[in-house]
Amino acid sequence: MTKEVDEKRNANSIRLFGMILPSLPSILFRSGGAFLRFKREAKKGGRIFQKELIKQGLDKATASELTDIYLDGSNLFRYIRYFR
Repeated sequence: MTKEVDEKRNANSIRLFGMILPSLPSILFRSGGAFLRFKREAKKGGRIFQKELIKQGLDKATASELTDIYLDGSNLFRYIRYFR
């Protein structure tokens, strides 16, 4: 009986994989595009943040360090490591 259940699970897994495989390139393309848009917006926000810090009177080195800390929050690879 367990052999039949195992065979059924394997068949279902293969069917699921067969259903996902054709849509995988489009999923990767869309998620890659979203990732690039996110990074672009984060960098844009970082530039604005740094300009405002300098405008408020901070020196460029300190503003750069604070901007790096600010941009570290938008590092998606850092979050992906936690899910592994």
